[in-house]
Amino acid sequence: MLMGVERLVDLVGPSCDGASSTTASDVSDAVFRGDAEALSASDGHFAAVRRDGATVRLARTLGAPLRYFVAKLFHGPYLVVSDRIDSLYEWCCAERIGWQFDPLYTRMIPAHHLVEIEQIGCPDPNPRYTRFFDGAYRPRNAPPSELGESYARAALAAIRSWLLPIPAAEPVALAFSGGIDSGAVLLLARAAMAELGRSPDLIRPFTLDLGAGADARQAATFLEQTGLLHTWERVDLPKARPDIEHAISVIEDYHPLDVECAAAALLLLAEVRRRHPQLRYLLDGDGGDENLKSYPVEDSDLTLDSVLRNPLLYQEGWGIDAMKHSLAYSGGLSRGYVRTYAPAKLHGFQAFSPFTIRAVISRAQEIPFQRLAAGSLDRLYALKSEIVAPGVEAVTGVPTPVFSKRRFQEGAGGEIYRQWRVGKAQCRRIFLRQWEQRLSTAWDSPELSDKTRSNLGAV
Repeated sequence: MLMGVERLVDLVGPSCDGASSTTASDVSDAVFRGDAEALSASDGHFAAVRRDGATVRLARTLGAPLRYFVAKLFHGPYLVVSDRIDSLYEWCCAERIGWQFDPLYTRMIPAHHLVEIEQIGCPDPNPRYTRFFDGAYRPRNAPPSELGESYARAALAAIRSWLLPIPAAEPVALAFSGGIDSGAVLLLARAAMAELGRSPDLIRPFTLDLGAGADARQAATFLEQTGLLHTWERVDLPKARPDIEHAISVIEDYHPLDVECAAAALLLLAEVRRRHPQLRYLLDGDGGDENLKSYPVEDSDLTLDSVLRNPLLYQEGWGIDAMKHSLAYSGGLSRGYVRTYAPAKLHGFQAFSPFTIRAVISRAQEIPFQRLAAGSLDRLYALKSEIVAPGVEAVTGVPTPVFSKRRFQEGAGGEIYRQWRVGKAQCRRIFLRQWEQRLSTAWDSPELSDKTRSNLGAV
């Protein structure tokens, strides 16, 4: 190691969002000390990276993506950190080492872990992982309505903390399908606004309809039944088609369901931005399905037993300790949250879902899923409405309409959805082709000598 040379490049800086008692500086200091207990005691979302001598420490929560790349320069290996793959590549190009880059050589920090890397040599680092949120099951023997109220109160507190620093007269958009999650966020956000002495009508639900979509119909029914139709904007785009290639480039991933979701979200947010250039804040219900385990198991390689025996399976994915599907990506919502984060960031929104906050996840982990499901997938799928709807009503006093579950892209797409559904192989081919096109520019760069190019080819 060449002493006196700073070889940590942080392209984003520490972030903290939705916290009531924690600042970005607090998080940064805790990461510097390697203090997992302090990180555990924090709330909200955060991401941070700090160096302590030869040790680099990184940590993040679900709502704050973070990844790194090891670049080799004259002074030795540099650890470059960002929230996006393309910004890591752009830094390498600016340093004239774009030819070193490969998107699959980048590493995503898994949510809920403090990661320590010893920057002492050129080989790829071998990180150490310390969990700061265990998310273990702690089932309570309580009625579903009581469990739902506890869950809803935690979500209300999370929303209130996020709203607090926002200017009092500022409107807040809500990606609204009329489903149980976005419906709960709407009613809880309005309650939080009232508690803060603000107008609940500042919460503005927007629903995407690409042509006879079921979401628009159920959203209208939800809002009619709750007396909130006057706050709603229906975003009709009957001639629009989601751009799958654009979505892949935005989220920098190829998981098909996340790609489809992001493609629909990009259409919605682009139109909201066109209509409301000054709107900055965005709520959504992402994470609600993960918390209540309401994804259709039959669409995956999962079983009822695997879902119920792995507390954070949907939040973090498979794997021993922090090692999930791959090195380039973590698992579950830790990986998939880019479907919300990246489209929102592209269109200038600060996005937030209360269901991704650790305190809310912890309340969900108090639900005795095994006992209530009683070995039945149908019972497992029914739990969400049986628990969340009465819980939200207990907190807000407003009965919560309940509709059949469907994915966002399907509810917005209506009959045309089947025309643009994609598979993983197709998405991965697009992802790799996009990067092949980018990297060809770096490989053809005049800064890359014939000798270096020959040596790289030999490797």
